Amino acid sequence: MSDRLPHEKGFHISWDQIHRDSRALAWRLDGKGPDDGAWRAVVAITRGGMAPAMIIARELDIRTVDTISVKSYDHQDQSEAVVLKAPDKDIMGDGTGILIIDDLVDSGKTLKLVRELYPNAQFATVYAKPAGRPQVDTFITEVSQDTWIFFPWDMALQYVQPYRGRD
Repeated sequence: MSDRLPHEKGFHISWDQIHRDSRALAWRLDGKGPDDGAWRAVVAITRGGMAPAMIIARELDIRTVDTISVKSYDHQDQSEAVVLKAPDKDIMGDGTGILIIDDLVDSGKTLKLVRELYPNAQFATVYAKPAGRPQVDTFITEVSQDTWIFFPWDMALQYVQPYRGRD
């Protein structure tokens, strides 16, 4: 048993922070596409990649946006990655000129599966853990493997009891 409190290895991300970090990712990707620096489309890995993909599409003026739905978690337990919904085949091809965006690469299972489908796509995540880093081409922030990231779409503001004492 650990003496650590549940929130001590947690990395809490606010809406402002995900917006800033997603814009930073867009800037890092700007001009790197194969079509005179432009990208043909953005594909969000749902659900976590949707907010960053929306921001990146806006920042890079990419009008073609699609999704790929991959399930690899059941609450906080990882399982085998499975594609539930694929993007438009006419858009995707082998992935050339496509940005595939997710919020986080953790173990890399999800990105590995998607990379097998679209080997020439550019894979970008806002956050990365060491085990998944080989599967991502571009990211903004690395966190330790044992850190749990709390995204704003998973959280609600509420009172928290003080660690020591009472109010």
